[in-house]
Amino acid sequence: MSNSVGAVTPQTMHFDTPLACRSGAVLDAYDLMYETYGTLNAEKSNAVLVCHALNASHHVAGFYAEDPRKVGWWDNMIGPGKPLDTDKFFVIGVNNPGGCFGSTGPASINPKTGKAYGSSFPVVTVEDWVEAQARLADRLGIARFAAVMGGSLGAMQALQWAIAFPERIANSIVIAAAPKLSAQNIAFNEVARQAITTDPDFHGGDFYAYNVIPRRGLRLARMIGHITYLSDDAMMEKFGRSLRSGAINFHFDVDFEVESYLRHQGDKFSEYFDANTYLLITRALDYFDPAAACDGDLARALAPATAKFFVASFTSDWRFAPERSREIVKALLDNRASVCYAEINAPHGHDAFLLDDERYLALVRAYFENVANDLGAQV
Repeated sequence: MSNSVGAVTPQTMHFDTPLACRSGAVLDAYDLMYETYGTLNAEKSNAVLVCHALNASHHVAGFYAEDPRKVGWWDNMIGPGKPLDTDKFFVIGVNNPGGCFGSTGPASINPKTGKAYGSSFPVVTVEDWVEAQARLADRLGIARFAAVMGGSLGAMQALQWAIAFPERIANSIVIAAAPKLSAQNIAFNEVARQAITTDPDFHGGDFYAYNVIPRRGLRLARMIGHITYLSDDAMMEKFGRSLRSGAINFHFDVDFEVESYLRHQGDKFSEYFDANTYLLITRALDYFDPAAACDGDLARALAPATAKFFVASFTSDWRFAPERSREIVKALLDNRASVCYAEINAPHGHDAFLLDDERYLALVRAYFENVANDLGAQV
């Protein structure tokens, strides 16, 4: 595959040091699944951590030899000669605790009981994830990241890195983000969670013991979420009011192409994603609010940050609208931080951060060229 990092192999790292979660719960031991691309330089100064959003994973770039169709979720961004150039940077993708792609999560076996954690898995937060990522970096011998990067929920992690570990991050790349969720966003997440928890096959989160999956709830949750990731214009352009059969059939099954698409996305999602993980990750989104500990003062919350920032938003993203990114930018400027901000006129909605918008990719490429130049100047 052109400009691909090629076939990649996930790795697992085990941690025996307990992870004390913000909730007060403790994860005594856990595994993190991760992938790396590129080469770590002798100074170990060229590492970039890529944080994943809601339904993504450690598989950020490349493909799996056993199934080349399984391409990394940000493969258009990361690879040789791509905006995040693996000829220059050592890139790490990690599946966070609570995930369902190899890291310890609700479907994992609790060594204390010999059964799946299920509903007993602790509620995890962005702060907990960043702590776990820092421990992974320690094991890899990385004292300071050249950059931490993410979109959406991943961008919240990039922000938290700048706050929690200012000495360990040179650049924070925050794309399609918000400093906290709006009430409307929390409401969307709650409806999705209710779809899952009211599924008769959910069994209070312990459905593993019954050898069932709350498939109907997962399908609905994904359908709700997917609507919010796309703009109205993008949906009209993609589907319009096209009818599957070319005529109205006067029934309550699929008539419109958009209905067929949403059902397909829901069905596909329910085949690979864990219901408890969905609950955990949406709750982590809800709870992220660094300004809460500073009486709502975002500038004060971001005051510890010493990193340089690249912040990007998309005009049609109504779930994480540009004004939310501007809140972050203003707070950083109030602290006299170094900030580059791009507001990209794109029609694709929240999903724009994953797509091939040439202007967007060019901006990220230019920013990483500056990061590489800074590294060269330090050596």
